[in-house]
Amino acid sequence: MSAAASSFRAAARLDRIKPSPSTAAAARVRALKAEGRRILDLTVGEPDFDTPEHVKQAAIAAIEAGETKYTAVNGTPRLREAIRGSLRRTHGIEYADAEITVGGGGKQVIFLALMATLDVGDEVLIPAPYWVSYPDMVRANDGTPVIVATSAEGGYKLTADALESAITARTTWVILNSPGNPSGAIYTEQELAALADVLRRHPAVSVLSDEIYSEISFTGAPAPSLAAVAPDLRHRVLVVSGVSKSYAMTGWRLGYAAGDPALIGAINTLQSQTSSCPSSISQAAAAAALEGPQDFIADSVPRYAERRDAAVAGIGAIDGLLPVVPDGAFYLYVDCAGIIGRTAPDGRILSDDQDVTLYLLDLAGVAVIQGSAYGQSPFFRISFATDLRTIAEAVEGIAEAVRALR
Repeated sequence: MSAAASSFRAAARLDRIKPSPSTAAAARVRALKAEGRRILDLTVGEPDFDTPEHVKQAAIAAIEAGETKYTAVNGTPRLREAIRGSLRRTHGIEYADAEITVGGGGKQVIFLALMATLDVGDEVLIPAPYWVSYPDMVRANDGTPVIVATSAEGGYKLTADALESAITARTTWVILNSPGNPSGAIYTEQELAALADVLRRHPAVSVLSDEIYSEISFTGAPAPSLAAVAPDLRHRVLVVSGVSKSYAMTGWRLGYAAGDPALIGAINTLQSQTSSCPSSISQAAAAAALEGPQDFIADSVPRYAERRDAAVAGIGAIDGLLPVVPDGAFYLYVDCAGIIGRTAPDGRILSDDQDVTLYLLDLAGVAVIQGSAYGQSPFFRISFATDLRTIAEAVEGIAEAVRALR
């Protein structure tokens, strides 16, 4: 018996976007594992550490206390105060309560900010390499992503000259991600000050500052924030962060933003018609994470640094691969130009970084994500948010696969 024809008609906006490459890569890994393959998964940016115990206990206590109802659209007063305290502690910035919004992850907050501000044809400047979701979130909200190239010489960061050249009359936002995914690059205060000088000449341009990895920094201090470096521009900077990365709380889905109260109000209006409010239990857990002891960050960051160093040393020793040493986050972006054009044992030629990632998956059982997903080729990204043994095994597998090329 044949299935009935589907009456589903996709909206035109779906033609403009595609599924997240990192989510697709993770799904492929799960499928291969289900087939019995042993796969070393270095795709997903998710800490392998457990959520801190006091955070879990705060969630349990909230459940037992009956805190299982709707909250305000922009989160509980306790959580908003904890966010304000965290921003004060990390960046020295004082925000009012009306300048804080809370959502179901930083990703949702970014999406709603773009939804609240973009009209057809509005441009968003996105430095490459970029987090895979930025361009598609812009397209989904009728905007036009404008990709701005960066270079190894510039540390894969947006320069003042490149920003000046890219701004047009339709530019609405520029997205800054520091520490960056996938590069791990951190903008210095001097670099942010140079960007601020450009922005002062273009008052219609706002900055979406994605600081989700801010505290996973190997420089000895959280990554600087443009809102702190250029306080006169603070009303034009939307600082986005969350608890997913710093506190190993990816599944709790809790993000937040601080910015101009009019924009925050617009985001809250949109959230009131989408998810109503974030999870009350996640909010209680996030408040405990932000206002409680910060030992977890102090303990986990050195361990990430140890993993980074192991991955950099291992990959850097492989002929044809050149790792970009990250200053923060937990990714290693690897230039694989040196193996493009080489031939695999089965006769296939590695013509681009997609071929490289498939080759590493097939021959070495190591899952990585191609650089083209991040707007720059030929590269691949690995996540070192996993244990040292897995990193060592993956590096050896990659080394063997590269040695097998001719």
